[in-house]
Amino acid sequence: MRRADRLFQIIQILRRNTRPVTAANIAEELEVSKRTVYRDISDLVGQRVPISGEAGFGYLLDSAYDMPPLMLTPDEIEAVILGAQWVAGHSDTLIANAARDVIVKIAAAVPENLRPFIAEPSMGVKPGSRPPTEIIDIADIREAIRQRRKLALCYRAENGEITDRIVWPVILGYAESHRMLVAWCELRQDFRHFRCDRITTAILCDETIGLRAGELRRKWQQWRAEQFKLLQTPT
Repeated sequence: MRRADRLFQIIQILRRNTRPVTAANIAEELEVSKRTVYRDISDLVGQRVPISGEAGFGYLLDSAYDMPPLMLTPDEIEAVILGAQWVAGHSDTLIANAARDVIVKIAAAVPENLRPFIAEPSMGVKPGSRPPTEIIDIADIREAIRQRRKLALCYRAENGEITDRIVWPVILGYAESHRMLVAWCELRQDFRHFRCDRITTAILCDETIGLRAGELRRKWQQWRAEQFKLLQTPT
């Protein structure tokens, strides 16, 4: 790896972490020695990159620091293209078109020498069947999540039972065969997963979930971790 690429990658490693990153962790990812990392960090600080920390403690990049957004490596470009291809093949029309638009915008913005990695990437998504067609507009669910508003659902279970639910939407999950809404269910007083192709109506409520931004997702992540532990516990 060229030194310039290595310096750029160190910044990327620090940007993706909110906690101090040790020189040992950086060295392991870049496959270089810790001494090389120490020298590179020192050079970056000398170039006025706002990195704080020290050897043995770890390094943090000031969250206000920014770089030109499209200084992408070939691997990063192919990662974006691969993800966009998958999204375009598994999402509703609005998000699928947005994924295609991202590819076009990246192609127009990156230097000429990087465009072949977009036109002829070394990776691709295997064609597969699209998720089942939903009756509802998935865009309404995304809007509810963004605005932290409750949803009134009419849901048909696998056994055919139909129930009305008021839910607090957390995240919309995408799988190969279907889409899934993760939400806190007022009826069950717990988190539940709702297959989107079984939601017959989804009405955006005026009422918000009443929690601070990010709090519901943190509660869900804690619940998910607890569920995972239960699955791993021998019976």
